Parts: sequence; C-alpha cells; structure tokens
Amino acid sequence: MNRRAAVTAITAGAGLIRPLSITATAGLLRPLRGGERIKQSVCRWPYGKVPLEDLCREAKAMGLRSVELLSEPDWPVVKRFGLTCAMANGPTTIPVGWNRPDQHDRLVAESERLLPIVAEHGFPNMIVFSGNRGGLSDAEGVENCARGLRRVTPLAERLGVTVCMELLNSKVDHADYQCDRTPWGVELVKRVDSPRFRLLYDIYHMQIMEGDVIRTIRDNFPFIAHFHTGGVPGRHELDETQELYYPAIMDAIADLGFAGHVAQEFIPSEGRDPMASLRHGVQVCDV
Repeated sequence: MNRRAAVTAITAGAGLIRPLSITATAGLLRPLRGGERIKQSVCRWPYGKVPLEDLCREAKAMGLRSVELLSEPDWPVVKRFGLTCAMANGPTTIPVGWNRPDQHDRLVAESERLLPIVAEHGFPNMIVFSGNRGGLSDAEGVENCARGLRRVTPLAERLGVTVCMELLNSKVDHADYQCDRTPWGVELVKRVDSPRFRLLYDIYHMQIMEGDVIRTIRDNFPFIAHFHTGGVPGRHELDETQELYYPAIMDAIADLGFAGHVAQEFIPSEGRDPMASLRHGVQVCDV
C-alpha cells in the first residue's frame, strides 16, 4: 500500500475509531464505580439557569459527592441533599485579593467570620484569590499574600478547614491575575507554611498557561488540595473537541493517592442538554 492509499484508508475508517460523542454515549452511560478512586464535585456557576435544588438532585443521582463554589446562603441546601460543598466561597474576588495589603484587615475579619461556619457545615475547603497584579511585581505579590494569609491560617488549622488559592489563567479569561502559574503558587504555599493552605489546581487554566499538566501535578502534588476541570480550548465539554485527555489526567491524580475532590467546571455548550453534558464529563473522569 502506498502512502496515498494508506491515507485514504485511514480517513475512510476514521469514524470507526473516533471517540464517541456525548449524543452517541447518552444511552451507554454506566453507573459510577462509586468514586473509590476519584471523588467528584460540580461547580455551581456553569449551571446558573438550573435551580440549585434541581442541580443537587441531579448531582446526587449521578453519584457526585458535592456541589461547590457556593456562598453562605446556599450551604444548608446541599446538606439537605446529603452532599457537601467541597469548595466554599471565601472573602476575596478574583481581581481584589490577598496581594493588596490595604485589603488585609477586611479579608482577615471576613475569613474569621466565615471559617467557623464552613467548619460547622463540615466543608473541607474555602477558596481565595491572589487578586490582579495592578502593577505589583510577582515578588511583591507573593510576599503580600503570604503576610495576609498567615494571619488566618492558625484559625483554619484549629478548625480543620483548608484555605485554597486558585490558579487561574491570565492569558484568556482573567487578564492581570497574579496567581497564574504553578511555581508562583507553590512558592506562596511554602511561605505561608501551614498544612491548611494549599492550591486549587485548575486543569483548564493551567493547560492554557503552562501545559505539561500530568508532570506538573506529579511534581507539585503535595501543594495541591483540589482540582477543577474544563475543556481546552473553549472551556466546554470533556469530549473529542478538546485537546486534553482527561482519563489519563484522572488516572495520574488517582495514582498519587489523592483523597480530595475533582470538580467539573466546564461550561455546557449552547444547544446541548447541560445535564447530559455533566453526566458525560462525570463518566469521563470516573477512572
């Protein structure tokens, strides 16, 4: 067979080996294996049009353990459904965070109010953000964050709640955000020096900024407490349209003995049933 004939044959057979689409797998979804290797959660905001009670009901039926990125008024709702909120909203916003010393007193006071409530609900983590650079050097930003966070981690240690700073991309979604690379986040964890401060490693964001996802996770696993998913490019479904292969990523995380949660944070594509998309993503990550 010459090269042209081989290419023709491969092209003709491509439909036989292409990964099944969400529509094609809709009737083939198996029950979860119980989450014995990967405990899954779902972030609330991509499903904002779905009432929270309905999202909790669907998540429970899919075998998820958590609905997350919820604020205080919503925390009792997930408890009613026998779920947790694996990542509770904290005192910061993405653009205004711990890298601003003039915000520290306010952020400390709100953290001291929220952390006992998070602990009372039995939730494991509270999210925080670095804030945008706004002209700060990375050296100034990491020192400012460390100084502020060291004021709240003693309380987090006593309560058993882990404060997690999220790694976000500053290239596509969050221009000027400071905690946008794993080495910067790892340096911050080292400076805070508390077992109750770790990173939220967002796979979507770090694929955009760094790539080399599996190696980065393995090399920095002690500094990570939580993961988020999302298809690249576009932050949509974990299907054949995106460049990451999530089963291999989940296997790598599970093989490291990860005991926390992996949360689905992709945005369902327009025109698709969002719950079908979520079920598909959950199945993809159930390794």
